[in-house]
Amino acid sequence: MAQADPNDLPRDWVGAIARLGGELAVMDSVLDPVLTVRRREGRYVACLEAVRMRRGEALPMTAPGLDFAWVRDASSIRPLPHDVAAMVAERVAGLDPTNLSFPEALALERTSDERLTVKIAPDALADPTAETLASPEGFSVPGLQATLYPYQAGGVAWISDTVREAGGIILADEMGLGKTIQIIGALLRSPPDPEAPALILAPTTLIANWVRELARFAPDLTLRVHRGADRARLPRDLTGTQVLITTYDTAVNDLVLFQALEWSWLICDEAQAVKNPQSQRRQAVASIPRRRTIPVTGTPVENHLLDLWSLVDLAVPGLLGDQATFEATYPDGEAEAQALARITAPIVLRRRVKDVADDLPPRTDVEVPVELGAALAAQYDAVLDETLELYPTAGGLVATGQLQLFCAHPWLRTPNVREAGWEDRTIVARTAAAGLMTPKLERATALLSEAFRSGRKVLIFANFNACGPILKEAADVVGAPAAFWGAINGATPAGERQPLVDAFGAHDGPAVLVLNPRAAGAGLNIVAATVVIHFTQVWNPALELQASARAHRRGQTEPVTVYHLYYVDTVEEVMMERARRRREMGAEAVPPSGQEREDLQRALSLRPKP
Repeated sequence: MAQADPNDLPRDWVGAIARLGGELAVMDSVLDPVLTVRRREGRYVACLEAVRMRRGEALPMTAPGLDFAWVRDASSIRPLPHDVAAMVAERVAGLDPTNLSFPEALALERTSDERLTVKIAPDALADPTAETLASPEGFSVPGLQATLYPYQAGGVAWISDTVREAGGIILADEMGLGKTIQIIGALLRSPPDPEAPALILAPTTLIANWVRELARFAPDLTLRVHRGADRARLPRDLTGTQVLITTYDTAVNDLVLFQALEWSWLICDEAQAVKNPQSQRRQAVASIPRRRTIPVTGTPVENHLLDLWSLVDLAVPGLLGDQATFEATYPDGEAEAQALARITAPIVLRRRVKDVADDLPPRTDVEVPVELGAALAAQYDAVLDETLELYPTAGGLVATGQLQLFCAHPWLRTPNVREAGWEDRTIVARTAAAGLMTPKLERATALLSEAFRSGRKVLIFANFNACGPILKEAADVVGAPAAFWGAINGATPAGERQPLVDAFGAHDGPAVLVLNPRAAGAGLNIVAATVVIHFTQVWNPALELQASARAHRRGQTEPVTVYHLYYVDTVEEVMMERARRRREMGAEAVPPSGQEREDLQRALSLRPKP
């Protein structure tokens, strides 16, 4: 029978006996039918099956087609209910059972009842991690100005294929694995039409990073930022560019504009910002018409399984059913979480550093540009003008110190910035002009929260001792997970430094050490840390390299990710450029003659955009 054409076989089992009689036995018992969705040649296919047990093992048998009422065992015909073909036809009405989409497959599974079991075969719900660790044969991304690591190439290929099939995915790679460049790669493989641009929604603190990364890696993609005075006034003004970037809050305020277009892509960065399905922000984003959707987050589930429903329902609306049914089916619990992970695996890419360690270099540097915002930009300008007026002779050097202090936090003060060692005598002076949370603190605490949830240990380098308490207070305010906190700076006795490092390494769970690069930038081996955050920049690039080497050194067994936070269009951008040049030239290279003077002049000429 294996060679027979199903079209030539009787659909009912009585006819099958007559056609296939002879030596075939006919079993008396009617088997329970199972409509199984399997993965074949890259497609989801519905198969009519039955199962019989032999020596404790379940043996599936497949009917020749969906409209057959029998299955054949090795030497027998086993009947199915006489009306099974009608039941199956009812379930698959309007679908192509030989080429189901993943959302259709899940929706079909939800029709399972006591008359006809519908299930998706376990191998059809494979976790994509393994298949995405290697670069696919013949893979390329036209227009991408970067060399992808194999796992990144695998991720881009998977994103492209899965989004085309399912309409959306969740990119949930662990921090430091390059989620942004994978999104850019996917956009380049399916370039947005300027009449239906890709829309990227991100927190304000990430706008500058997206602009920089797109310009760097995909210069051929046209780009526009919709914000402030540059906001479009009419829907047609949103078109004409391939990528449009805006903040979540701006999208909510201008929702009528965004609803007037069908966007080719909707990318939601730091998508935990839209995890609450009851929030105005989440409801607004969900109402934006789009063809493909990608929530991007390192923490798809922060507190409740409903977090994942919210993101999945953004990516593929209706995939997990409505909210009420989901909450009834998946109350928070380990078993429910495992069941949910099983059915969402085909659209969630969640790789950890340990999964790709062989493909990662020993150290990955990630620059994180941040914008001050209008209020802080005005205060920055005032600090610059007042300092140059007070110190016209030595104003340049003094001004850069004052500006560095302001960029660390507007609350920081020092008695005399002209005295040697002034950096170690900073104090915190709370003012009404600025609150605790600044754009840079928001980024730092977001990185900390994600690292802590992954159980990772973090070094934070801050040039001013008073930054430590501010960072701890900010982490508490945003509700970062509990962790070990310690600090080493000029006031830390020499005999206490190594015991602090030992306690940091021995702590069972996430931990952070806030270090002053001048006091702890050399001589300490802190390989327990796999994340380094430079919260402030330093004028001497060699000091930055030495500081990062506390974690990136002999004895480190895991890849280290180094984040460099800096405000764009400020003194920190020049300091970042100096550090980047030094990294590219090598630690032993000598900076070009005259570069110090040029950098100082540039630092005092930059004015942040309001």
